[in-house]
Amino acid sequence: MKRPEDVRAWLRRRYENQHRDWLSCPQRSRWPLEVALGTPTEEAARRHRAAVTDWHAAWQSWEGPGTLCWCERRWPTLGTQRLPERLLLADPREVAQWIGESERWSRACARHATLAAQWPALTASLGRHFAMLADYGDDDFQRLLAILSWVIAHPGSQLYPRQIPVAGLDSKWLDGRRGLMADLVAKIRGEDADGGDFFSRCGLRAPPELIRIRILDPSLRLTFGGLGDITAPWEEVAALPLAPYTVFIVENLQTGLAFGDVPGAVVIMGLGYGVDVLGRLPWLADAHCLYWGDIDTHGFAILNRARHYRPDLSSLLMDAETLTRHKSLWGTEKTPHTADHLPLLSAAEQDVYQALKGNRWGHNIRLEQERIAWPMAWGVIVSAAARRPCPDKGTSAMTGRIRPG
Repeated sequence: MKRPEDVRAWLRRRYENQHRDWLSCPQRSRWPLEVALGTPTEEAARRHRAAVTDWHAAWQSWEGPGTLCWCERRWPTLGTQRLPERLLLADPREVAQWIGESERWSRACARHATLAAQWPALTASLGRHFAMLADYGDDDFQRLLAILSWVIAHPGSQLYPRQIPVAGLDSKWLDGRRGLMADLVAKIRGEDADGGDFFSRCGLRAPPELIRIRILDPSLRLTFGGLGDITAPWEEVAALPLAPYTVFIVENLQTGLAFGDVPGAVVIMGLGYGVDVLGRLPWLADAHCLYWGDIDTHGFAILNRARHYRPDLSSLLMDAETLTRHKSLWGTEKTPHTADHLPLLSAAEQDVYQALKGNRWGHNIRLEQERIAWPMAWGVIVSAAARRPCPDKGTSAMTGRIRPG
């Protein structure tokens, strides 16, 4: 027997699974929605009289949305009984009323109608953005409409996003909605939603992709007027007349800032998953490249990604010994990487990755690279740089400048 609270729980599950389809494609579902209430037999009623009486009373006092259908049972022993049999809900609105989602459902329906009226191509796909339709504030929704209208009216503008003439638009607002915007624009134009990123889809100019490097060799810094800390678009960094012997790639910015002088070396800092840029820096070609990241699943995933561009990339301080030596400084990785296997890791690296995935040392543990004792880390760094002896001084690829040695 289903009591009203049982029906409410069942309807909530049904709503969570199907409300997006109900919004975009209501014709796919049959209405009214029928919920059987589990009317008992006479035998069950005799054995569980108190429970049946309580169940009957709960429905008798029920005043919720929908139509409650009763049936009549003529039982030999208990006589004629009028019992609740099923509940009929006419549409999703009544389901939403049952589970306390009426306000969100009504708002989503109204906004769906607004968008579909302006861009009919969106009608069947807006359900996937139900949370936006239901939960955006009025100002946010109106801003979204204004931006969409402008982008559709001005394809290929090649403006930076902040130049779009829409009130209240800022980078923070737009950055969290790039995927939404790209998807809506693709659907409006009838294009493949997987065919481009936010900027290309909306015809906007992407801000420069900046990377930050430090030149660790004092003599090499002199060739740049003493400049040693450079943040610039990757194209400009790629064009620098550098020919380092050693290049360190470190996952986090402050780690790179802590580096001291190293002859013939450069450090690239804070790329995170943006290590794709390594394949676009020609002065890496002849360098000894070393990667140092956090000892967690994402640190190894970044290393694996980087090896697509530098197969010879070596890792530093990402081993089991370093991890266990700093046990008192372990943290917790909130969302581990999902890959079961990272094919470009070495056997030793793969073992540590699998151990982290399998919680060999504890649940979702991680060691951030900044936590590693700096004297120990710096000793490893200097030793790694020294393992590739510098050649004799001579003319380098830096257009006649002397290669540091």
